[in-house]
Amino acid sequence: MRTLDTLEINQKAIISEFEETTIPLKLVEMGCFPGSEVLVIKKALLGCPIYLKINDTFLSIRKELAKEISIELIKQ
Repeated sequence: MRTLDTLEINQKAIISEFEETTIPLKLVEMGCFPGSEVLVIKKALLGCPIYLKINDTFLSIRKELAKEISIELIKQ
């Protein structure tokens, strides 16, 4: 299964699942939940942090956290 950290810049995906115990509640409150569309805007040089657009919210997360979020690619 593919995870959020594997997306390249400008790739879109749908969040399919994640362990509720590993994702901070603040991310869920900002729209990071299964069924949400995610777009990678930018990545730092070493891949951490990752700047994302989830639905209409922009946020930055660590690569370690992105590895915990399973996704399904949207064909472009």
